[in-house]
Amino acid sequence: MENTSTPTHCPYCALQCGMNITPLPQGGVEVTERADFPVNRGALCGKGRTAAEVLSPAVRLTTPLVREGGRLVEASWPAALDRIAGRLAATRERYGPDAVGVFGGGGLTNEKAYALGKFARVVLGTSQIDYNGRFCMSSAAAAGTKAFGLDRGLPFPLEDIPRTGCVILVGSNLAETMPPSLRFFTELRENGGTLIVVDPRRTRTAEQADLHLSPRPGTDLALALGLLHLVVAEGRTDEEYIRERTTGWEEARAAAMAHWPEYVERITGVPVPLLREAVRMFCEPEAAMVLTARGPEQQSKGTDTVGAWINLCLATGRAGRPLSGYGCLTGQGNGQGGREHGQKADQLPGYRKLDDPAARRHVAGVWGVDPDSLPGPGRSAYELLDALGGDVRALLLMGSNPVVSAPRAAHIEGRLRSLDFLAVADVVLSETAELADVVLPVTQWAEETGTTTSLEGRVLLRRRAVAPPPGVHSDLYVLHELAGRLGVEKGFPTDPEEVFGELRRASAGGPADYSGITYRRLAEENGVFWPCPEEPAGTTQADGGEPAGTAEADGGEPAGTAEADGGEPDRGALPGDAAGAGAAPPAVVHPGTPRLFLDRFATPDGRARFVAVTHRATAEEPDAEYPLLLTTGRVVAQYQSGAQTRRVAELNAAAPGPFVELHPRLAARLGAADGDPLAVVSRRGRAVAPARITDTIRPDTVFMPFHWPGEGRANTLTNPALDPTSRMPEFKSCAVRVEVVPRS
Repeated sequence: MENTSTPTHCPYCALQCGMNITPLPQGGVEVTERADFPVNRGALCGKGRTAAEVLSPAVRLTTPLVREGGRLVEASWPAALDRIAGRLAATRERYGPDAVGVFGGGGLTNEKAYALGKFARVVLGTSQIDYNGRFCMSSAAAAGTKAFGLDRGLPFPLEDIPRTGCVILVGSNLAETMPPSLRFFTELRENGGTLIVVDPRRTRTAEQADLHLSPRPGTDLALALGLLHLVVAEGRTDEEYIRERTTGWEEARAAAMAHWPEYVERITGVPVPLLREAVRMFCEPEAAMVLTARGPEQQSKGTDTVGAWINLCLATGRAGRPLSGYGCLTGQGNGQGGREHGQKADQLPGYRKLDDPAARRHVAGVWGVDPDSLPGPGRSAYELLDALGGDVRALLLMGSNPVVSAPRAAHIEGRLRSLDFLAVADVVLSETAELADVVLPVTQWAEETGTTTSLEGRVLLRRRAVAPPPGVHSDLYVLHELAGRLGVEKGFPTDPEEVFGELRRASAGGPADYSGITYRRLAEENGVFWPCPEEPAGTTQADGGEPAGTAEADGGEPAGTAEADGGEPDRGALPGDAAGAGAAPPAVVHPGTPRLFLDRFATPDGRARFVAVTHRATAEEPDAEYPLLLTTGRVVAQYQSGAQTRRVAELNAAAPGPFVELHPRLAARLGAADGDPLAVVSRRGRAVAPARITDTIRPDTVFMPFHWPGEGRANTLTNPALDPTSRMPEFKSCAVRVEVVPRS
């Protein structure tokens, strides 16, 4: 029998590159590129090419584990699930529902994220749920919602980038974090456009730029305000656009004018002539874009910082117009969809607000529960992790590794150890799973069907290509079984298409409206951009209009519960819409919305909002004891906490461990040579890694990648100071000192 390929998507970053999976006669699978997917057009990075390595039973979990006598030992699924349900129930009964926490991940499919949020609120009755996507783009989400009334990572497809006139790329090293996307910026320059990169390091991405601005870490807000000051001073504002499509300009302009160029140079270290050149390059073309990533966002003032870059777009008429706008480069594979459908502390499915009575009524109607039974907003991710072992006594964690990825990681590891009970569902035995009382082995990308939402806002279908190893079940199965054991027999099906059908109903009328999207459409159209209401085109503004209005709850019963056999239907051949997914689409369907805001913004009056912001220092500035700044980031061969990529031999050969990047002048002052072990010390701890000396970094700054545990764990050092709006920790800047460690 001939092996057939299944089209699917990469499990890693938010590009969600298209790939084909083909089972091999001798066992295992082959990953090949898909030329028909417009984002990667046949390209894959090393992580994507080797993604199938983690499918091997040799590197992943294949049986439940329970802690006995201080050790994790193999157990049956019924025994493991019984233990989890019993401990969660006992904790809830003794201490109340908020003593049980739930922590999710930005790599979970939309179906899993939706079911996890529903499980927390309906089955456990807890408000204590958040996810690691809070550490990704929450500042950009908050700023975008303030300015535009709606948050979607990119309000336009990536294919628009080569056709604009200038892109300012702030705090992104996409040549290493999202390599296939670099071609869009290469094509931009080939077409006569220009690229400005803002980064304290001269990264591989900055090497491609026409202009590289290298600000001191934590000063991106001052930089954006300084550029806006020059736009005003040089008469480059678009007064007609400001008058017709925005509000709040007078206050924002006054705040920016307090940041004159010489003052900004003193704060940022970026020379005034380069500031003026950046303004010229950005303002002279007819169209331009600003794209931000974790650099400006992972700050204790990240929301204001992104708001200042949005102000620059609005003042120059570069938002809500063709080939122009502000966008955020989402990091995690489903960082966008993961927060849209209910695993974030303050949100319900469809990007509805948990404290909105109408939103509560609608979602409760879909779930078949009393709106008053739904808990209110809970703690944000770091605050939830910090509360472990105190107010929160038991935790269910899915698809996250905070022992490596959380700020002040040694403290968070201690909080996890102090829990009465920890249950982890994951693909591999991560550093966090090693601390658990129960570990459940769950299916991964190629072994299950589900949807993700890319950084473009394009909803995509990942299809099951291979069967999981015996003894491995899906996260949906886990939630179904736990819900039944905790007294909720219906409402948690194991068929992902059935779950998606309920998600469509729950999202209907919300800002992130998926109600017009079906599995069949996703397969046939290579994805669909939200918002996509179920109504035919013409009943809503399909391209550039505001999201569909809030739909009334239909009060229907939740989707039925499928029999749980631990698997799901084989999706190699896509079936028609399941019963839970609704009827066949109407003859005329909504086309989806690849480009937002072309007619109006998603605010009540249709106007974008300027926000008056002003520069302020980072939460922790250098001093005599800690005279340097640490910034963190990624390398091309590893991904996030490295829990999966560190199990791939080819990737480990390319990036075997952590390092400390420092400037030659700093190295000379320390007496350090390349490869010498260096101790980087902050107020929160100490990390040790080899020196990597390079002139591509500022002399006052050191850099460490954050993919590794142990003594080289970068997040031992990072500062959990939180943005007051987004609750984003300040990963990107903290005060440190560096010491040479004597070789033994």
